Amino acid sequence: MRRAAMAIISNAYKAPQASVAKVNSRLGRGRVNMLPWRSMPVRSLVAQAVSAGSGAESAPSFPFARPGGADPPKEYAELRKKCPISRARLFDGSPIWLITKLKDVCNVLEDNRFSKVRTHPGFPELSPGAKAAIAGREPTFVDMDPPEHTKHRGMVEYAFTPERAEQQRADIQRVADELADNMFRSTKPVDLAEAFSMPLAFKVIYSMLGIPFEDYAKLSGNVAVRASGSSTARDAAAAQQELTDYMDKLVSRKEQAPGDDIISHMIRDQLRPGHINREQLIATAFLLLVAGNATVASMINLGVLELLTHPDQLSDLRAHPELLPGAAEEVLRYHTASALALRRVAKEDVKVGGQEIKGGEGIIALNMSANRDEEVFPNPDTFNIRRTPNPNVAFGYGTHVCIAQWLARVELQCGLSALLLRKGAPQLRLAVPVSELKFTDPTRDVGLQSLPVTW
Repeated sequence: MRRAAMAIISNAYKAPQASVAKVNSRLGRGRVNMLPWRSMPVRSLVAQAVSAGSGAESAPSFPFARPGGADPPKEYAELRKKCPISRARLFDGSPIWLITKLKDVCNVLEDNRFSKVRTHPGFPELSPGAKAAIAGREPTFVDMDPPEHTKHRGMVEYAFTPERAEQQRADIQRVADELADNMFRSTKPVDLAEAFSMPLAFKVIYSMLGIPFEDYAKLSGNVAVRASGSSTARDAAAAQQELTDYMDKLVSRKEQAPGDDIISHMIRDQLRPGHINREQLIATAFLLLVAGNATVASMINLGVLELLTHPDQLSDLRAHPELLPGAAEEVLRYHTASALALRRVAKEDVKVGGQEIKGGEGIIALNMSANRDEEVFPNPDTFNIRRTPNPNVAFGYGTHVCIAQWLARVELQCGLSALLLRKGAPQLRLAVPVSELKFTDPTRDVGLQSLPVTW
């Protein structure tokens, strides 16, 4: 599948711009209240990035801000056109390289000369809280390089294969339908994120890990604090510790009374034979608890918003429910809710797209920008549920591609189906005008603070 995706990308880049749609069609046959932020025009910022060259002193600050709502930062399109691999500075003044085009993003993400080890000098972090969250803790496979990454990821990968995700589809759809029915019976309007999207994402992973759902309120609060870029270093570290302590106690309970869940299987197959120690088991369980669930919930919210504001495409989807997988892929491409996670540091000098990146220099592969690459996606700023092919990198690419990408796709599809496609179900609609919706901090991952809906 990776080769097929790269073939699509490579051929699209070779084709003249006017024929991209034709190339994509041929290759894809048979597949499915913002805050004021900017004191300098986009063109000036881009010129600044271009002129920065190998020095970072005059480079623009990153992250860039979204100009409004869910729209990507305008700098991305300008950089793709004029300076696809460019310099920027982080909050602490440290220099980084921004990778903006799809082909270059894929190349760096499958190049093991770039390291994912976050304690490596030069690794780019986006906030003081992020640095505090990793200080002194046991690393997990997402922060390892091969061969350690391969070993530790392989211990849980069996639970996240495409086949296993499909086996869970019926159960996930049942949970989604029950949550939707309960919501439709409640007093309206409701916040979709609170009533449906977050509970769905957490119910699925809690079941897989063997966590009692009655612990949802306590755990979800700490997950939110830890993940928030606006949290202080102290608050982020405290939330991290509380979650770790919880997982420690949960592992102890499962050592005494194992069940049919990922943690129990790791105790039996990895801990007791001595393949990992207890701290590593706790760290992996912790990772699976916190990683990606808020992103899945955010994609459901953004997908619902996009379909409700494109009624013609929602009607098309209702008339042709077989379009659901493609519609979900377009939601993933169009919004890319995890857009700042693909960070690496070069272990040696590497040339990317003609630009030399020195050993010890950090990079950010901007998948939100790559998913709007004009040379691969015709009319990239148009939401189109019939787009094909759609080689998006919403889940990353290469060695560290999201382990739960297939599960997340099933959850997104089941969530959209439960809310919008069931015959006889109430017709969901927005409870406020789009102009009144409140989005996340424009320099953070795209999302909605809440999504008021009625029916």
